[in-house]
Amino acid sequence: MEFISGVREKETVCIQRILEGDLVGESVKMNGAVHTIRDMGEVAFVILRKADGLVQCVYEAGVTKFDLKNLKEESAVEITGTVAPEERAPHGFEIRLKDIRVLSEPAEVMPIAISKYKMNTSLETKLALRPISLRNVRERAKFKLQEGIVRGFRDYLHGKGFTEIRTPKIVARGAEGGSNVFKLDYFNKKAELGQSPQFYKQTMVGVYDRVFEAAPVFRAEKHNTTRHLNEYVSLDFEMGYIDGFEDIMEMETGFLQYTFELLEREYKKELTMLNVTLPNVDKIPAVRFDKAKELVSQKYHRTIRNPYDLEPEEELLIGQYFQEEFGSDFVFVTHYPSKKRPFYAMDDPADPKFTLSFDLLFRGLEVTTGGQRIHDYRMILEKMEKRGMDPADIESYLMIFKYGMPPHGGLGIGLERLTMRLLDEQNVRETALFPRDVTRLEP
Repeated sequence: MEFISGVREKETVCIQRILEGDLVGESVKMNGAVHTIRDMGEVAFVILRKADGLVQCVYEAGVTKFDLKNLKEESAVEITGTVAPEERAPHGFEIRLKDIRVLSEPAEVMPIAISKYKMNTSLETKLALRPISLRNVRERAKFKLQEGIVRGFRDYLHGKGFTEIRTPKIVARGAEGGSNVFKLDYFNKKAELGQSPQFYKQTMVGVYDRVFEAAPVFRAEKHNTTRHLNEYVSLDFEMGYIDGFEDIMEMETGFLQYTFELLEREYKKELTMLNVTLPNVDKIPAVRFDKAKELVSQKYHRTIRNPYDLEPEEELLIGQYFQEEFGSDFVFVTHYPSKKRPFYAMDDPADPKFTLSFDLLFRGLEVTTGGQRIHDYRMILEKMEKRGMDPADIESYLMIFKYGMPPHGGLGIGLERLTMRLLDEQNVRETALFPRDVTRLEP
C-alpha cells in the first residue's frame, strides 16, 4: 500500500529556479516544448518554451547525445545540460545540451509560424487555430496580464473585507430583462443563461455585507462589433452600508490603483513585451451624464442626437476630452437617465429623471457599469409598477427587500474590454481566450 503525502520535488528545474540559485556550471534537467530550432551547422540553438518564458539551449554536434535531424518543433522534450551565462540569451543564461529525450512529437507541421515574435496572420486565422496561436509568446503575454487583473481584483477586495461567492448561471429570469437572453429547456421548464449575477450578489449583501465574483455572463446580442462578445467574464462586486454611490466609484479606483501596481511589480516582462504603459489612476475625474454630453458637443461641434444614452462615438469623444483636458485615460460618467437603467437602479432624489449610477470609460470605451440600488421594498415595488412589471415574476428576488436590506450598490467590470483597452487592441476578441460571438462556437 502507498500513501500520498504531498507534492514531491521534481528533478527538473524551471527558469526561476536557475535565476534564484547559483547553478552556473551545474548540470540540470528541464522540460518544455521545442519553440524553434536555428541550425547553424556544427552548432544549433534549440529554443525551449516554458510557462515562464523561453530558454536558449545550445546543441553541439559530437557533444550532444542526440541527432538534431530527429528533433521537431513543438515536440515535448526533457533536456539535460550545463547552465552557462550568456547576456544575449533570454534571462541572461543558456543551457549547453548534453542530451535530449523526446517525450512526444507533433503528427503534422505547424499551420502557422507561432515562433515568430509577431504572427503575420489575420485575427480570423488566429481564432480558428486558437489552441495553436495561443502558444505564441505575445499571445500568451496578453492573458498573463489578464491573470494579473483578476488577481488584483480578488486580492484587493479580500483585503477590503469582501467575501468571494459563486452564483448560478442557469436562471429562471435575467436580471436585466429584455430579449437579449439565451433561452434553454431546463427539464421542461423555461430557463435562461444569466446576463448578470445582479440578483444573487444583492441577495448575498444581506448575508456577508460585501461580496464579489469573477465569472462568465451571457448576452444574446446579435451585434458583430469589435466591442461585443456573447460570453464574457464580469468582475462583479456588491457592498452594503454605503453612504452613496460614490463609495462604489472609490472602491473601483482603489482596485485599479492596486492592480496596476501589481502589474508593474510582478508582470514587468509581459508589459515590456507588449509595449504597455500603465495609465495613471491616482485620481479619476467624474462628470454627470448630461454635462459630459454638453462638453463634447461644444468642443467637438457634435449635435446631441440621443439625450438618454451615449453613442459609441460620444464615448470616444468623452474619453478624448478628459485626456486632452485632464490627462486622464479614465472618466466616471454619472447620473445616467432612469429610463436607460434597470428597474433596481436608485433614482436621484434631487431629480428622479436621473439615477445614482455611473459608467467608467477607459480611453473612450465603457468598461464598467455600476451604482446604488434601491433597497426599500415599497420603493422597488413602486418603480416596477411604473414600468409595468409583475412582482410575481421575481418573487424570490423581492424577498430580500421584504425582510430588510441595507443601503447598497455595486458594479460589473468587463474583463476582456478592460484588457483590450489596456493593451490598445482594436478588437475585444484579441483579449478573449476562446471568444464566443454571433458566428463562433468553436474552438
